Parts: sequence; C-alpha cells; structure tokens
Amino acid sequence: MVMPSENSKDQKAMLVGIGLDNKDGHKRVTKGENFYLAGGSEETHERMAETAIKFNEKLKAKGKRLEDVSKNEFIDIISEASDKS
Repeated sequence: MVMPSENSKDQKAMLVGIGLDNKDGHKRVTKGENFYLAGGSEETHERMAETAIKFNEKLKAKGKRLEDVSKNEFIDIISEASDKS
C-alpha cells in the first residue's frame, strides 16, 4: 500500500497484490477501485480479488477512503476482509 503524507488530500493510495505461486503460465491481472492485482495461481488470484473487493466494501461502510485510514485501521480492515469465515 502506498501511504501519502498526512497533509496531502490530493494523493491517492492503492492496494497492490502480487501472486508468486503461478505454475500454469496464465497471466492474471485484475484492476479495480483502489487495487491492482497481478499473478498467482487461479486460487490465489481469486482470493486476492475477493479480499480487495471486501476491503473496499468495508472501507465504504466506514465512510472512508483508503487515503484516509491510519496504519492500524488498515491492518484491522484488511484482516477482516481476508478472514476465511
């Protein structure tokens, strides 16, 4: 994640996911609001995409932008979004 300075409201932040377990040679890329995902096996890439989408949903529910969350808040939200349950 790119963290802008606290004083700048014009900068953007983005989640970037890179999967390294691809063995089938397929090139996977998924782009969305606040995220860019590349690589990985089908399963890994799908899990990264689901996590990024859930992260954005939780962020919107809090009425915040990625640029506005603190490091600790980011960790809490991404942990909730990546929970398998």
